[in-house]
Amino acid sequence: MAEYCRRSDGTDDVKILVLGLGNELLSDDAVGIIAVRKLGEKYKSRADILESSLSGLALMDILTGYKKAIIIDAVSSGRNSPGCIYELSPSDLGKVLSPSPHYSGLPEMMALAGELGLQFPDDIKIFAVEVSDAHSFGGDLTPFVKKALDRLLEKVEVQLDAWEG
Repeated sequence: MAEYCRRSDGTDDVKILVLGLGNELLSDDAVGIIAVRKLGEKYKSRADILESSLSGLALMDILTGYKKAIIIDAVSSGRNSPGCIYELSPSDLGKVLSPSPHYSGLPEMMALAGELGLQFPDDIKIFAVEVSDAHSFGGDLTPFVKKALDRLLEKVEVQLDAWEG
C-alpha cells in the first residue's frame, strides 16, 4: 500500500498512479502497455508508472493506496474511428453485468473499496483508445492507433500537470 507523507513545506505528497492495461501479445490491445513504457523514465519522479494485463477485481490491489490514478486502455466500441481517444471518468462507465465478480468494472471496484474502508483513488481519469484489432496474436499496433500514441501521451502529461498545478 502506498504511503502519504507530508513534505517539509507542509503540503501533502500525493501518490499518483499511471496504469497501462492490455495484453502486449494482441496487436492494438497493447496500446496501454506501450504508452506507459514510453512514459516510464520521463515521468517516474511524478507518478508510479505500472502496466498490467489484469482486469476486474484483480486490479483492486494495484489501485489501492493511491489518491489519484490515470488508467490507459484499449476500447473497441465501434462508435468512432480507430485512434480516437476517449477521456472518461468512472461516472461515465456503466455497471458491469457479468456472471462473476472477477469481471467487475471500476464503479463496482470503487464501491467495494469504500465498503472495505480501503484507500482508493478519489480522482481517476481514464484514457481509452478506440482500436481496430484487439484480437490478432502478435504484430504491431495498427497504423491509426500507432499514430494516436503521441496525442495520448500528451493528454497524460496535461493531466499530470493539472494535478500538480
